[in-house]
Amino acid sequence: MTVTLPDAHIAPSILSADFSRLGEDITMTMDAGAQVIHFDVMDGHFVPPITIGPLVLASISELVHDRGGILDVHLMIELPENQIEAFAKAGADVITIHPEATPNIHRALGMIRQAGCLAGISINPGTPAAAIDPVVELLDLCLCMTVNPGWGGQAFIPTSNDRIAQFRSLLPDIVTLEVDGGISLETIAGARDAGANLFVAGSSVFGAPDPPAMYKALAAAIA
Repeated sequence: MTVTLPDAHIAPSILSADFSRLGEDITMTMDAGAQVIHFDVMDGHFVPPITIGPLVLASISELVHDRGGILDVHLMIELPENQIEAFAKAGADVITIHPEATPNIHRALGMIRQAGCLAGISINPGTPAAAIDPVVELLDLCLCMTVNPGWGGQAFIPTSNDRIAQFRSLLPDIVTLEVDGGISLETIAGARDAGANLFVAGSSVFGAPDPPAMYKALAAAIA
């Protein structure tokens, strides 16, 4: 695999972008320094909302890749193994799935790597961190959910930093530890100090009066 995730980096989540000007919002954050674009997929089953799929991913793939960026796809869907090939073909560089969503997590992570993508696992707040133990050798990324998945704009769960530290202790140093949910100027330093090195930021960036300035402020907070 040729994709390398950057260390200590903010990944803007386009879930909170303006979809009437999606390309402009992506360009704006990449001009501010973003190298990783986070792409949230929800199916109305694993989580109640329905969001976006391979067609939207394919529509932004060239824009992101031509600028040297990485598409970080987070599948909050049931039976993600049925959709891995479609997202890989649409341009995903990283595909992250939930063990709570499939009885075949080991097989599904192997499928992600076979499709040419980096393989990630995402763990919900109510799931024990030890859920990663059986598949740790297949992981390029571990995503610690710091809110319950499904909605942007939620508050950071206060006990999350302890979980982040627990995940960091269980993972090889080469595995990226990503956090998603409630990341802001008030919470990002604590998550960094606990061991996270990739930070998903949606509403805190795109909901700010000046998104590029907020992106840069978050990046400075983990520099």
